[in-house]
Order: sequence, then C-alpha cells, then structure tokens
Amino acid sequence: MRVDQQTPIAFLGMGLMGSRMTTRLLQAGYTVAVWNRSPHACEPLIQQGAVTLALENIGNYPVILTCLADDQAVQSVFAQIQPYLQARQVIVDFSSLSVSATQQLAQSAQQQGVIWIDSPVSGGTMGAEQGTLVIFAGGDAHVIQALEPIYKVLCQRVTRMGETGTGQATKICNQLIVAANSTLIAEAVALASQAGVDTNLLAPALAGGFADSKPFQILAPRMATHTFEPVQWKVQTLSKDLNNALKLAHSFNLNIPVAQKALLQLQAHQENGFADNDLATIIQYIEQ
Repeated sequence: MRVDQQTPIAFLGMGLMGSRMTTRLLQAGYTVAVWNRSPHACEPLIQQGAVTLALENIGNYPVILTCLADDQAVQSVFAQIQPYLQARQVIVDFSSLSVSATQQLAQSAQQQGVIWIDSPVSGGTMGAEQGTLVIFAGGDAHVIQALEPIYKVLCQRVTRMGETGTGQATKICNQLIVAANSTLIAEAVALASQAGVDTNLLAPALAGGFADSKPFQILAPRMATHTFEPVQWKVQTLSKDLNNALKLAHSFNLNIPVAQKALLQLQAHQENGFADNDLATIIQYIEQ
C-alpha cells in the first residue's frame, strides 16, 4: 500500500484525543471524513474542513482511523462498518483496548481482507495537540512502515512492538505505570500538605530527580492547586486501562498487587461520581 497526502482518511471517534489528532491531519493537508456516535462532536472539525462520514460509504477510504472509548465501543462500531468494508483497507486503531479484543477484531477484519493495526498512543491531550504522541504499533511491519506519513503528523515516534496485540500490551504496561503513579503522586501531595510543605513547589523542587516524570510534572501542580479543568485524563479511562492490565496479568498467572491497589482507589473514586473528571481529582479521594 502507498499512503500520502492524497489518501482520503476516515476517522471515527471525536473525543478528547481523536478531535485533536484530526485537527493535525487537516492542518497537514489530508482529506478527513469524521464520524462520532454523538454527531455534534464533529461540528468543530467540519468547520475546520473535515467532511461528514456516512458509515455506509466507509469503503471509499483506504485508511480508517479509530479512537474510541473501550472494547465495547470499538466492537460496536466495527459491527456497524463491517458490512461496508473492502479488501485491502487498513484500520489503524488508536484506542486503548484489551489484547484479546484486539486480536478478535483483527481476525474478523482479516476474514474480509482488511488489515488491522493496533496503534494505541501515549502523551495525553497536549501530545495530541502538538503532534508529540508516542505510538506502540502491533501488526504487519510493512503496513506500519507505509503508514509513516500519517504517523509523522501525529507523533514523535512510532515503535512496532511485534504482532497484532503487542501494541495494546505495551500501552497496558504504560498505563499501569501512569495510573498507579497517579495515586502515589496524590498521596505524596496530600502528605506534603499535611507536613506544612508549600505543595506548589513540589514539581519544580523534584524536577530532574529520581521521582520526576511527565505525569508528576502535570499532576502535582494540578493537585496542589485543585485545578481540574480542562480534563486531560478521565478517571474512568485510567480505571479501564488498569483493569485491562490486571486481566492480562491474570491470563499469565502473574500477581501485580500495586496495580490492584491503585485500581481499587480509582474505582472507588469513579463510583463517587468522578468517572468523567480529570485524573488529578484523585487527590480529593486521598484527602477524604
């Protein structure tokens, strides 16, 4: 396959990440047709030059990009587009899914001659806006290489991790570290506050040390000041990803107790009405 600026793209899922990634593709000169379960989410992209995608016309797009909420959402959307797919189309899934769901979807696609590339991303909304995401890809090496012109607009680096599902396995490991870290960061900020520390100074004071990380530099100031808007990571998203990590570990009889504890905290916070709130709000759960 050959991909360039003339290749029409269909993009399904105009959430926090998909909308920003679409904006970058439009700015780079690509023709992008957009779809979202709630059509109003497409309106800002239409104003930027995207066209509305009717799912029955999806066979006209050699490259289909998806960025959806979870296993169920991707499976539902795939079922809707499956009757209209054409052999040799490529589906690049930027969603964060379980490995088993990805492998099942890829197998279903393959039966129609459609290639599935799992391409979950890391870098948050800021990375999506700036094109500095990192992407973990699983699937055919030649197809992943052919997709480079699209990847180049969206990310600073794409790494092929292996066969189908390995991109998702890598993202699950990434999210395990981010999600478990977020609860630890909240505990550290809460403890520092109780001990009389000016928590606004934590991020600059720890910068460059062994405790430093991108999540720390983003979350610690937001937690210190209780600044939870705009939403950068949703609590329910990280909770879902940690749950996928535990399921994957369980399939290998691997015990990961730190992830288990972090998941319990995130789930309790989510059940308190914070599912759609920013991850930084976990500080409120710790403080209470």
